[in-house]
Amino acid sequence: MISVNSPEEIIKMKKLVLVTGGSRGLGRETALYIADKGCDVMITYNKNKAAAEEVVNAIQEKGRAATAIALDVSQASTFKSFADAVKTQLGTAFESNQLDVIIHNAGIGIHKSFEDTTESDFDTLMNIHLKAPFFLTQSLLAMIAPQGQIIHISSGLARFSLPGYAAYAMMKGGVEVLTRYLAKELGTKQIRVNTLAPGAIETDFGGGIVRDNAELNRSIANQTALGRVGLPDDIAKAMAMLISDDSAWVNGQRIEASGGMFL
Repeated sequence: MISVNSPEEIIKMKKLVLVTGGSRGLGRETALYIADKGCDVMITYNKNKAAAEEVVNAIQEKGRAATAIALDVSQASTFKSFADAVKTQLGTAFESNQLDVIIHNAGIGIHKSFEDTTESDFDTLMNIHLKAPFFLTQSLLAMIAPQGQIIHISSGLARFSLPGYAAYAMMKGGVEVLTRYLAKELGTKQIRVNTLAPGAIETDFGGGIVRDNAELNRSIANQTALGRVGLPDDIAKAMAMLISDDSAWVNGQRIEASGGMFL
């Protein structure tokens, strides 16, 4: 039996992974967890460079290569220059010219009723959650290794409906459709594309409402088969499972990691 930290597993999981929004929340947890599994990691951050550098330092202390690049995923006009920066960092920080995995994690939450959602709210969510995965992948496609992988982040809200998330859930539904189309089109390059859909998780996402509102937390736990709200490392572990070569035949799929929420 191979132990968790054995050299054999490190070799198996040694991949170069780009995690957008990797300076905080689920992105940070994922970046640190997959580094423990043997991956080198490139993260992006929007404004908090210090937080990103903390993640990079923590990964490097684990003996893996890491770097951080600034990126505002709401600004598609910057994707070409970002791709140029990625290409440069691949050579200087990783001695490579290819990415094995792209995880489109960066995102925000806007909780508003249908009636109160403005066009600006809608456009912000669309730019970040739908337009960015489409055009950022397009910009980076030439750098994705054969048999590489793209992972989108959706939400349980694309399966069940809760008031106040109509616009957000629409975007995640679109990402799930995009996943299937890219899996079909990029299959000729042996690139896999999947979606991971978290349920309610205790993070600072959406103002930390799931984490900090005890009543809401209990309510969700009571509607979840495993009897609790999800934790960031629950999603990091699911992400590592998808990155692993053990998932090499999983393609074009939506995988929900929610502990059985609203079954």
